[in-house]
Amino acid sequence: MTDYLTIFKTFIEQEHLFAEGRRVLLAVSGGRDSATLCHLMASAGYGFAIAHCNFHLRPGDCDRDEAFVRRMAEGYGVPCFVAQFNTNEEARREGLSIEEAARKQRYEFFDAVCRREGMDCVATAHHRDDAIETFFINLVRGTGIAGLRGIPVCNGRVVRPLLCFRRDDIDGYVRHHHLEYVEDYTNSEAVFMRNRIRLQLMPLMRTLSPSFDATMWENMQRLSEAEQIYRAVVDHDRNNLLHAVSSAGEQASSRAYPAGEQASSRATYTISIDKLMNLSPLNTRLFELLRPFGFTTAVAKEVALSLHSQSGKQFFSPTHRLVKDRDSLLLLPLEKETDNEYRIDSFESQQELPVGMTFSVSRYDGEAIRLPRSEAWFDMDKVLFPLTLRHWRAGDRFRPFGMRGSRLVSDLFSDLKLSLADKEQAWLLCDAKGNILWVVGMRAAAVAAVTAGTVRVMAVKMRGG
Repeated sequence: MTDYLTIFKTFIEQEHLFAEGRRVLLAVSGGRDSATLCHLMASAGYGFAIAHCNFHLRPGDCDRDEAFVRRMAEGYGVPCFVAQFNTNEEARREGLSIEEAARKQRYEFFDAVCRREGMDCVATAHHRDDAIETFFINLVRGTGIAGLRGIPVCNGRVVRPLLCFRRDDIDGYVRHHHLEYVEDYTNSEAVFMRNRIRLQLMPLMRTLSPSFDATMWENMQRLSEAEQIYRAVVDHDRNNLLHAVSSAGEQASSRAYPAGEQASSRATYTISIDKLMNLSPLNTRLFELLRPFGFTTAVAKEVALSLHSQSGKQFFSPTHRLVKDRDSLLLLPLEKETDNEYRIDSFESQQELPVGMTFSVSRYDGEAIRLPRSEAWFDMDKVLFPLTLRHWRAGDRFRPFGMRGSRLVSDLFSDLKLSLADKEQAWLLCDAKGNILWVVGMRAAAVAAVTAGTVRVMAVKMRGG
């Protein structure tokens, strides 16, 4: 008789899944796999609690499964946490498949229980056959090298201690220990892709190669290691190519897009086209650079084709805009229109502004002072409130202080040789009539300019000024 318990404990120790004394939450459906997991955990002396999801997808059977799991928990003398879901409604509302909706509900529930009850990890009853089935599902769907690892042994707080066993091993364990379980009749229906792979493809592959299961497991282990190498190259590319841009348009420290940072980040990044062109294969590595910002493989290919085209071409993801500049690609977060405009009701305004702008008023003694670019002075009695701080728009004109006539703000940008990133992030301070008072940090306008007759000066400073 195979020593399942020793194999089980050794696998947990070798993979560092959890140690004795840790609080483990078992995801239990009531089927043979989760029944085996519960029995092995109890036999090995590990402490655990049980979590069960009632998705209400099989009338009558789901309630039967829930009742069975509750009895199982009572038999082991462990806590049992149960959640009720209307999965059909969730799938319809979110535009998901039933499988996707159930998975989302399941793991959100497990995470909530872990946080509330102080559990250390969630153990699921996936075994090697499940991992191989997942390999083929991902192969068909085209999820890339990460999906070809099958099911990872550990993924965050989720661990899979039964991946040391095949389905046949679990069947043997159930028979030997006379374990009770509930059967999900949908497992025998060749409707879902996973069931068709399990019932049709895998038996065929085993007839073609008796060592199919062992070979596939070895293949997935090698692919898992290859994926680690792949990720190291991707991280290197991000460190080398993605440069954060400060609010003043200057390049900040070079750094990779932070792991776990949301794609809705307000940071702007540049990618050097010259460095990008040295990458091979270009399409794949460019996609990996853009993937955290929500861009698809199809869009990444279009971007690659545009690298030698003229500036200004734009591409969009749900959260970001990518713009081809002269010698770089700019990644800018999509902003709501309300994010681009700030109303300033008085010089005493205490609101936080994107350039850290501060206002102060003092009497003017007539002394001419050369101001830094980060500061501008205006005749307080000529300033029309409320003021507006907004981004530059194409066609904006102003009358620069000391010049006759007006000019396009874009011409000022050209004179200063600003990049597209600088232009995109430029701010304008305007009065109540929409007149531009200051191209912030660059040039003040003649509107409300300080003169010999000025009595009070309103000083406006940028952060650091």
